[in-house]
Amino acid sequence: MIRERLQEIANERPVVAPAQRDAEPMSAPAAAETVAEARHLSVWYGDFQALRDVSLSVLGRRITAIIGPSGCGKSTLIRCFNRMNDLIPGFRTDGEVQFEGRNIYARGVDPVEVRRRIGMVFQKPNPFPKSISENVAFGARVNGYVGRLDEIVERALRQAALWDEVKDKLHKNALTLSGGQQQRLCIARALAIEPEVILMDEPCSALDPVATLKIEDLMRDLIRSYAIVIVTHNMQQAARVADYSAVMMMAPDRAGEMIECGLTREVFTNPTDKRTEDYITGRFG
Repeated sequence: MIRERLQEIANERPVVAPAQRDAEPMSAPAAAETVAEARHLSVWYGDFQALRDVSLSVLGRRITAIIGPSGCGKSTLIRCFNRMNDLIPGFRTDGEVQFEGRNIYARGVDPVEVRRRIGMVFQKPNPFPKSISENVAFGARVNGYVGRLDEIVERALRQAALWDEVKDKLHKNALTLSGGQQQRLCIARALAIEPEVILMDEPCSALDPVATLKIEDLMRDLIRSYAIVIVTHNMQQAARVADYSAVMMMAPDRAGEMIECGLTREVFTNPTDKRTEDYITGRFG
């Protein structure tokens, strides 16, 4: 019965036509290049240890899902990849996060530059109370871009599959958009500064099923150019969109640990850790 449930969840992954997805097949992970990597990463907030000895590779043109029950450190981990946790008092790390061959936590590394090259989309849409156009152009403007901002705006909105819906109202306030449109606008804002990696921390948790499907379709389209890391509580979503899945659990002292990582279909149908099977099939979490 348990195996049947695991297979049922894994089978929710849609078949994607070659024209829609030009990355290498899931059966050939060695062909993908590692663009970022956590190596034996541990994290503390003051005296509390949030992560213990976590290692995770992020592969180019792939979607990596981080799954696990609430409180196991998924958001802490994904935020380590672009140093968003630096803003939290008491935060400190041990281990490394490598990006293009350099530890981003090394002395002398500019966290603002890290965040420009590794973008982030948050759980709830957070557009600025500005026009749609100004939202997308904001990052480029702050980073000193002096070219045609309207070209950047159009390119990013097209990449985010939003251009056709907003091209006639670019000067309207972004807060007038629907929740799903606002989240795609936030994705466009991240894409406008041309990052190499996109981090998504539960990007669909506040959206309805139709808007969620649009975000998932968009993610599958974006991996033609970007690496994506997504945190999700939705097992079906991970099975549908992710090439790789990493499973995290909370240790008895409440530190987050990674218990399993691999190709999504293998993790969902043939997990090596009994806790993974119990979580995926809903026995706890």
